[in-house]
Amino acid sequence: MAIKQELLDQLEERRKFALSSGCGPEKLEARHAKGLFSARERVADLVDDGSFQEAGMYVDHDVRSFGFETKKLAGDGVVTGIGNIDGRPVTVISQDFMVSGGSLGSRHAQKMSEAMQRAIELGTPIISVNDSGGARIQEGVKSLAGYGKVFRANVLASGVVPQIAVIAGPCAGGASYSPALMDFCIQLKDNSNMFICGPQVIKASTGEEAPLEKFASAAAHATVSGNVHFVANDDKHASQIIKKLLSFLPSNNSELPPHKLTDIELDDDPSMNQIIPEDANQPLDAYQVIERLVDPNEWLEVKRDFAKNIITGFGRINGMVVGIVANQPKYKAGCLDIDSSDKGAEFVNFCDAFNIPIVTLTDVPGFMPGLAQERGGIIRHGAKMLYAYASCTVPLVTVIMRKAYGGAYIAMASKDLGGDVVYAWPTAEIAVMGAEGAAKIIYKKELAAAENKDALYKQLVDDYREKFSKPYQAAESGIITDVINPAETRAKVSLALRTLLSKRVKRPNKKHGLSPL
Repeated sequence: MAIKQELLDQLEERRKFALSSGCGPEKLEARHAKGLFSARERVADLVDDGSFQEAGMYVDHDVRSFGFETKKLAGDGVVTGIGNIDGRPVTVISQDFMVSGGSLGSRHAQKMSEAMQRAIELGTPIISVNDSGGARIQEGVKSLAGYGKVFRANVLASGVVPQIAVIAGPCAGGASYSPALMDFCIQLKDNSNMFICGPQVIKASTGEEAPLEKFASAAAHATVSGNVHFVANDDKHASQIIKKLLSFLPSNNSELPPHKLTDIELDDDPSMNQIIPEDANQPLDAYQVIERLVDPNEWLEVKRDFAKNIITGFGRINGMVVGIVANQPKYKAGCLDIDSSDKGAEFVNFCDAFNIPIVTLTDVPGFMPGLAQERGGIIRHGAKMLYAYASCTVPLVTVIMRKAYGGAYIAMASKDLGGDVVYAWPTAEIAVMGAEGAAKIIYKKELAAAENKDALYKQLVDDYREKFSKPYQAAESGIITDVINPAETRAKVSLALRTLLSKRVKRPNKKHGLSPL
């Protein structure tokens, strides 16, 4: 006895329909002409060969009107399943624009939410490729209910498994909120957009002319809105970014990140001293410090083009995975403003959720002054940085390089906020404010009465800096751990990180904290 051939033929026919998205070759060729992969090609490029196990290949839509009664939608417009990336399991969701524009219906949403629920149960990262025209209007409120299920699944997965979204085509209206609820968002440079209201709606509502490239493009989101963490040149580049990102991340919150521990290099690095300007008013380039701190080719910057006054990214130091947060004095003097506070807090929260130690490089003259900042809520946004660091349970190693003034100093993982090990270079200035401003306030009367105000002011500034701004007062008070030669930084930080690997912190029992939003 053998299975009937007609049953195998029927299976093959249905499988062929699904694998081709129910389309002829001309539709795929049209995508390739635009430089785009199909939904299945994106999955194949991302996961290890032969590792993808699809779920729901034969799922169909649930529309019974508007002529859909006679239509079949392959997989209801989305491919879901589990595959491996460098041998590690991941859950993949890839919307199929070739099937009814990738529109989301109830069964489409069911496949997505079930895939995310399974990811939570299995402890696998979620990768969601978004390429959809939005809600399937032919299903009415069912499609809106579907979005609700997807959003809830995103929230339940938050902090349990890493979530990575790719904007690989249109992503409009409610569809944009699933990527916004995920941890990292990658957008293709061309052929993609993400927005709530399109140009026509904006024009009708406000009278504004708003071309998509000004607010929905990868460039706009990466530089202005901050909604996008990485910009990819094309689908293949997006896969490369995902693989690089995952190389630094644990699969879930119960695992440690994938450290590749090596022997600690204890040799000094004299080149670190050479990059520090002699003049304290000349900006230090934080990228040069990071380059000497992390292992070769082990650095991935996050949100590179947004809020450039703070740098965030993942790296390895002697093989140990770390998140790095650094003020960048070459941009806005390294001040903390609304956008940089949001960027820094978001990154710190992610690292803490997934057991990634944080190295903080401090060179900050304060919070950004200005009417726009005050009216925009710099107090509330700055408090996000304070909250993020103060709630951390992962190892925190801080290096105060130069300026560390006022509340911004506290916000950059100071010891009193929870920093485990805080080093300072001899160039560090730890104070309520800069010596120039402090002298004007403290010696206001003396300066007003002086005949040679300029000479007295210079002397008072020098005296204040010597007494209060140098790192030794902080060291004598136990506010910092040690004053180190900059050349020792990599070795000292590496040793501290290894020591802190066993750190365990218990927090008071509560449902959840209330971070300023």
